[in-house]
Amino acid sequence: MNLGYWEIKSWFTNIDFAVVGSGIVGLHAALRLRERFPESRILVLERGPLPQGASTKNAGFACFGSLSEIIDDLNNHTEEEVIALIRKRWEGLQLLRRRLGDAAIDLKPYGGYELFLKEDTAGYEECLRRMPFVNELLKPLFKTDVFAREVDRFGFKGIHEYLIFNPFEAQIDTGSMMQALLKEALKHDILVLNGQTVTAYHEMQDCVQVSLGDFSFSAKKLLFATNGFATSITNGAVMPARAQVLITEPIAGLDIKGTFHIDRGYYYFRNIDNRILLGGARNLDFEGETTTAFGTTDRIQGRLEQVLREIILPDTEFTIAHRWSGIMGMGSHKMPVVQQLSEHVYCGVRLGGMGVAIGSIVGAELAGLV
Repeated sequence: MNLGYWEIKSWFTNIDFAVVGSGIVGLHAALRLRERFPESRILVLERGPLPQGASTKNAGFACFGSLSEIIDDLNNHTEEEVIALIRKRWEGLQLLRRRLGDAAIDLKPYGGYELFLKEDTAGYEECLRRMPFVNELLKPLFKTDVFAREVDRFGFKGIHEYLIFNPFEAQIDTGSMMQALLKEALKHDILVLNGQTVTAYHEMQDCVQVSLGDFSFSAKKLLFATNGFATSITNGAVMPARAQVLITEPIAGLDIKGTFHIDRGYYYFRNIDNRILLGGARNLDFEGETTTAFGTTDRIQGRLEQVLREIILPDTEFTIAHRWSGIMGMGSHKMPVVQQLSEHVYCGVRLGGMGVAIGSIVGAELAGLV
């Protein structure tokens, strides 16, 4: 790295806490550490020019699970586990709002909707049938029904008559959110260094030796907040999941407002700046999308365009303005992995595609382990 004396002294000396990853989890962990240890030296390391992974690449959904996703979870987890996960997501969203304020994250409480494709009659009927049960399950947390039927008023095509509406969902601007978090970190004397890849770490008796290529420094504690890039440090408990996204050019007279899910959350779209942002279709190629490589594929992008053209905007001309991808962290269980890995090393990872909702509370819990 060809560092000089002043650089080593100012940035890499007497580090109490080194946090790997400057996304939602990493910055919330650093801020919580500052609250707990006011005099400590905290260094956040980020390998990308911007927060890599999903923190600045997601769709900006302030949500905690569509009805079909919750029903799918109930088929694979206990009721207690599903309720605990939804509670964690909901409390995480409230923590994010308290930390930054609704104006800073541009929160818009338009509510959320779930669409059901005509060919998914079984899933549609199951959701309508089990909706009262799920509402009762969630009533202790929300004090009222979460889900209700609504007739489609947006002009979608190829879907069943009713949408499922959730008034507790909202949308945010994740770019504004991350800028606000970075400003908070700087305000609280937390160093954030970009372009720094942790290539190895070695635990000593009273510290951790952290390697950045051919340079290394010591930190008393090392915290990983690398989500989808945490496969190796968690022995495979976390697997990467690439999520591909596209966004249209502005559309005159666009009358779609809200956050929308299709097919158990595998497709999701929203309005933003008179555009439609659409992501998903990972279930077309689970194997190919289990990767940490950023990029897009013709197969998935083609399907996203088809959904736009045939379902979301069937009578509207549109042009694709931009395409991108983010890397999520998934696993066999949807609860995040927040644990101590060794004497001086910790991790808060596997957000399950719900980083906006759960990232702040996972960061706080990660800092709480120290």
